[in-house]
Amino acid sequence: MNRLIGNISARCQTMLRSAAWGVLIVLLLASLPFLFGPVVRGLDWVVFALEQAMKGALMVLLTDVLFGLLLVIFSYWMVVARTRRQVLALTLAGVLALALVPPPAAQAQASLVGAIQSVLNVINGLIKTAMNSTNSVRAAISNFYQQVTWPVALINQAKAMVTQMIGQYRSLMQSIFNINLNSATLPNPVALEKVMRNHQTNDFGGLTSAYGNTYGNLPTATAASPADRTMMDMDDALAVDNLKTLKESDAADDLTLQAANSIEGAAGRAAPGSAPFLTATAVVTSIQSQALTQMMLAAELRQEAARLAHENALRKRGATMTGDVNTQILSLLQRH
Repeated sequence: MNRLIGNISARCQTMLRSAAWGVLIVLLLASLPFLFGPVVRGLDWVVFALEQAMKGALMVLLTDVLFGLLLVIFSYWMVVARTRRQVLALTLAGVLALALVPPPAAQAQASLVGAIQSVLNVINGLIKTAMNSTNSVRAAISNFYQQVTWPVALINQAKAMVTQMIGQYRSLMQSIFNINLNSATLPNPVALEKVMRNHQTNDFGGLTSAYGNTYGNLPTATAASPADRTMMDMDDALAVDNLKTLKESDAADDLTLQAANSIEGAAGRAAPGSAPFLTATAVVTSIQSQALTQMMLAAELRQEAARLAHENALRKRGATMTGDVNTQILSLLQRH
């Protein structure tokens, strides 16, 4: 082979070598389908092992592997061949290999189509039946929820009733709560009553000032006895404290009414199954309202205790004054 090529010019030798490498590359590329074909058929054989074994799929795989190996070996020896006899021998061996080991492409294609058809049959058969059964069960459960557990018609009826009650009573109740109860006519009492009923908790200083302007300030030390000044101061303090508690209660009542309106509105838009959450919210609001009631009862008890203490202080003062009068009468009698 080398002596045959030695008689050719260097340029021709370069062209022949390039052509030989091109042929080798083409042969390698041509052998790729036969090399990848066994991999595909091997996967197909794993899925349908028993069926393909019966049809001779294993023999097809071995034939494809052998054919690919022969092509690679033939290409390699064609490049490294040195004599004319080696080239002729390799050519004859390649022709015989092509004649004896043909690639079974049609059978591979039929096997792949059969595998796909088998998968489709499984999907349209067993899997489709299972999916239909699952959909039937889901539809039955949905119908049970909509007709027995949470009847849609009854739920819509309850929502319509809630909406009707809101439109019928909410505005009426709001107008009752907004009735003007102010009755004072003079400037100082009007100012005190206004600040007492404004449901605000950030103007306690104005409340104290309006109370002093209405009921008078504490007398000076020279204008009243210490006992009188003490009782006056304590009575004023308890009165102002109760008025502040009243303003706090009014503000809290407004918040409670807002929460009640929110719960009432949510009841008309509630989804099935959310009733426990609305009930829990209503219970918490009711507990808060009861706490406000207890706070007002405590303020009333404090006011009652202050009234009893004031009356008791008057009795004590009367007893002291009676004792002083008796002492003075005895002193006058002893002088005469």
